[in-house]
Amino acid sequence: MAVKIAIVGAGQFAGSFATLWQLHPEVSEVYVTDVVAERAAEYLSKYDLAGTFADFDEVLASDVDAVAIFTQRWTHGQMALAALQAGKHVYSSVPMAIESSEIEAIVAEVAGGNRIYMMGETSYYNPAVWWAREKIGAGEMGRVFYSEGDYVHDMDNGFYAAYQFSGGENWKRTASFPPMLYPTHAVGGVLGALPTYATSVSCIGVVDDRDDGVFDKSVSMFDNDFSNMSAHFELADGGVMRTNEFRRVGHPAHVHESRFRFYGTDAVMEQTSNGASLSDRNMIEDISPMFRTHQGQVPEGELEGIDEALRHSFSSGTAPVQDRSRLPKEFEGAPNGHEGSHHFLADDFVKAVRSGTHPPVNAWTAARFTLPGIAAWESARNGGVRVPVLDLGDAPA
Repeated sequence: MAVKIAIVGAGQFAGSFATLWQLHPEVSEVYVTDVVAERAAEYLSKYDLAGTFADFDEVLASDVDAVAIFTQRWTHGQMALAALQAGKHVYSSVPMAIESSEIEAIVAEVAGGNRIYMMGETSYYNPAVWWAREKIGAGEMGRVFYSEGDYVHDMDNGFYAAYQFSGGENWKRTASFPPMLYPTHAVGGVLGALPTYATSVSCIGVVDDRDDGVFDKSVSMFDNDFSNMSAHFELADGGVMRTNEFRRVGHPAHVHESRFRFYGTDAVMEQTSNGASLSDRNMIEDISPMFRTHQGQVPEGELEGIDEALRHSFSSGTAPVQDRSRLPKEFEGAPNGHEGSHHFLADDFVKAVRSGTHPPVNAWTAARFTLPGIAAWESARNGGVRVPVLDLGDAPA
């Protein structure tokens, strides 16, 4: 039977997924609920959904198969656990949770039942990560001993508005959300390409000096005054991962905020804000066109040398390296986002629910993308002391 999905949280981000799940041939009905009833009603009309629910409890009591959580980031863990315990499959926006205990409970619930959990981490499908995962898996870079992942998103580029939209008159209390508790756009890109996980971390937090009531301990719900944080992780394979989470940074919003670098014994891939290169001991090559996503016309000559079969991907906002052949034809030309990831996220969740198999960013993988940030937050609050990173193991085969 086709899947019935209830979207929880009719905010500024969920609409993309409402559109895609409405288009998906294996989804029969999409519903929505929000604490602000008018927002749910607007979604109902705008996306031609099947209906609304009064609240989250009504969703859990309904016959929907799956719950897609797009609520405030510190609520995800508790809501995901409640949905799983109610017998629902769960798609959760990032982060998975902000407490280790919540993550352990989610993993235990998934392990003990037959429900699907998927975290919607965009960086797993990031073109640079997609490319690196294939090259590293094929052994073409040798031993990758050092990797970097950054998420550079300045507060002035949309975050003020997002917190104001969700937080009401007391929005500054939550706008101080600790950067390392939102780690997956950086960590997930590195660990989405490497077959390993973090074991310990030392993190330094930079105290904010804007003096606008955000990242102010006297106001913050999280007792946080760090706006920028940098972490150094030890990995289980003996390698090193460095990630940055920056919220006060002179960086434009129209270029990718997540970027990645992988240093191997045989090759190096380095991505910057406006390009990417592959090098070995004898050469360096510009591979930027492989990672670029376009919605609409491709500039003449830009894709010279790229496989003709991949050029069609640009009409749906994906990059040549992202393989669209596995997506439903109904997604062609549909709005996309986060460097081509939305189509793959929406489809992978539906396929996982329909097949009863764990998706790529399942509960165990999501834990490995999220727990490093929780440990980094603890390290930064204690002057950068090295902290062990909890690991909950591999997903079942």
